[in-house]
Amino acid sequence: MTIARVFPRKTKATPDDALAFTGPPPKGIDGIDEVHISVAFSYDLPKAESLAEAWHKTGVPVRMGGPALGQPGGDFVPGMYLKQGYVITSRGCNNKCWFCSAWRREGPLRELAVTDGHIIQDDNLLACSESHIRAVFDMLMRQREKPMFTGGLEARLLKAWHVDLFQKSKTHRMYFAYDTPDDYEPLVAAGKTLRAGNITDIRKTACYVLIGYQGDTFEAAEQRLVAAINAGFWPFSMLYKSENGETNTDWRQFHRQWCNPWIVGTTIKKMC
Repeated sequence: MTIARVFPRKTKATPDDALAFTGPPPKGIDGIDEVHISVAFSYDLPKAESLAEAWHKTGVPVRMGGPALGQPGGDFVPGMYLKQGYVITSRGCNNKCWFCSAWRREGPLRELAVTDGHIIQDDNLLACSESHIRAVFDMLMRQREKPMFTGGLEARLLKAWHVDLFQKSKTHRMYFAYDTPDDYEPLVAAGKTLRAGNITDIRKTACYVLIGYQGDTFEAAEQRLVAAINAGFWPFSMLYKSENGETNTDWRQFHRQWCNPWIVGTTIKKMC
């Protein structure tokens, strides 16, 4: 079956093959059996519905799905809804963080078949079994590209043997998560474990820091971002968004500053 995939917005992870689209159907398109509208973010639903209406006019069956609709993912198919190179080897999470939709949508952690790729997007890879994690790294060591772990790794689960695998696979960058105050001490411990395993380049050890949620302040957010640096991580602010994608203008400006590599790099140099 020939399936066209349609996405409301283009990101780094959006497929770029001939059957991936980010707009209405082009003129003269044919040979398509089905259209899938894939919606990652709830605030893109209005645009997705508009695209679905436009694609319906081609006479081809149209289906809409994705995380924004609360639909759990099935088996991962490389290149289908994420660009080639991205891979998901497990879904779900056994934690129930208030700000996270993964456990609500996917349920408890479950391991998937390991397919080829070098950018790992799992919800909580380090919570998987040792045999699964080692199978993932065996796959990564067969790839030409250096691996990246863009899903937020859970610092409290990091072990020395994980660090050994990061080293052996020549990991380009890994992202941990600092979302709540309880995450900080495990983050500090993870930083020590990484350095003990000879991973000392802060450009490789990044950390998502959640900011801008209800009750947060610029001062408190900056303290957390600086604290992440002190723990040995390059901080990446993650601006909290409501279901309709709304954010405060002042928070957006603060967020941009802490996502600017030059600004963050200068801050790190001053601290080191």
